Amino acid sequence: MEDEQSGEMTGAGAVATRLLADITPFADEMLDYSAERIPEAVVDDEMRGLTLGSCSSNIESVLSMVRHGINVSAAEAPVTALEHARGMAARGYDVDVMLRFYRLGYEFFLGKLGVAIPTWINDPSVALSTFIALQRYGIWYIDRISSAVAVEYLAELRRRQNQARAERGEVVRALLAGESVGRAAAERTLGHRLTGMQVGFICWSRDREVDLEKVARRVALLLGSPHPLVLIDGPEAVQGWVSISSKAATDQGAITSSAVGSNSHVAIGSPHPGPAGFRRSHDEARRARRVAEMSERATASITRFADVALVDVITRDLEAARSFVADELGDLASDDSRKAGERAALLAVLDAQGSLAGAASYLGVHRNTVLQRVRRAEQSRGRPASERVAELHAALRVCDAIGPTVLTPSQT
Repeated sequence: MEDEQSGEMTGAGAVATRLLADITPFADEMLDYSAERIPEAVVDDEMRGLTLGSCSSNIESVLSMVRHGINVSAAEAPVTALEHARGMAARGYDVDVMLRFYRLGYEFFLGKLGVAIPTWINDPSVALSTFIALQRYGIWYIDRISSAVAVEYLAELRRRQNQARAERGEVVRALLAGESVGRAAAERTLGHRLTGMQVGFICWSRDREVDLEKVARRVALLLGSPHPLVLIDGPEAVQGWVSISSKAATDQGAITSSAVGSNSHVAIGSPHPGPAGFRRSHDEARRARRVAEMSERATASITRFADVALVDVITRDLEAARSFVADELGDLASDDSRKAGERAALLAVLDAQGSLAGAASYLGVHRNTVLQRVRRAEQSRGRPASERVAELHAALRVCDAIGPTVLTPSQT
């Protein structure tokens, strides 16, 4: 490898020496060549200066090493090249944009050699061997330097992402705490509008393979916004917010379990306006999640706070909720499949405002089946369904939402 990397250095060294004498126009030409193909390289004066500095320092570095016969393994990324990488990261450009700069720079370098070498070396065989030597050296140099600047780019990108994440987290904390926050500054930091209707939601899963951020963005689209604010909340959950129109806030029917995928759970707060709505809707999503987790359901689910608000209030004191259910339902509160069918029939009738036909349609059974189950439910309860209707309805709603958490263990 030593012979391959430093062979033909007599001719190559002479070419490198001549090119070094005109390094300034060489770098200027390389900058122009890159700028035509990568507009991001000269997006502003600072970036243009960094790109030119990277061109100049890399040309000088590689040619000086060739001139003095230094093994390419000693090559290190010039300071300006590293600063150029940090500048690309700071502006949010993809790493491939930066690496393309090196690929195009090498292409320009070879073109320059292709013109210069035949002019300076008359012997075709020597010219060819010199070109090959410089070509190989250039490949090895670019391989080392592009790897080094990519590492620097990623380190800067992570640093900035961590900083931005911390700043977003602090603004969100202040909003959720009800602290005074400048709206304009907060919106810039969050990349999220605090005007309009705010909907908070939480996505979680016990399956670490689930891409919760992807689930959150899908939920946001279904809520009516392609640009959600999403924050990681531990290893098993993400928090999200969208700012939507009043019209979009009234239509959330598209968000179903199948829409968010298996093994995912989503709790959604109700829409509320402004910064106060940001806080309130998130709190509702958090409370809806609590109800969903008490339900002990194994399948994917969508829980809207509006659907479980009553259950949330009743179950704030779980022991009191169990006593309430037992008092209202009697033996109907037993945790077995027969009683579950009776409770479902009675709840369906109450939801249908007493219509047996409506309940039968909802349950997918015959009207007489509903009637029989309701009668058995009344017997289990020990009183007719017409007594304490509001309390009965509430107790059944709690049982339907969180099941075994408030039911009496079956004696069979």
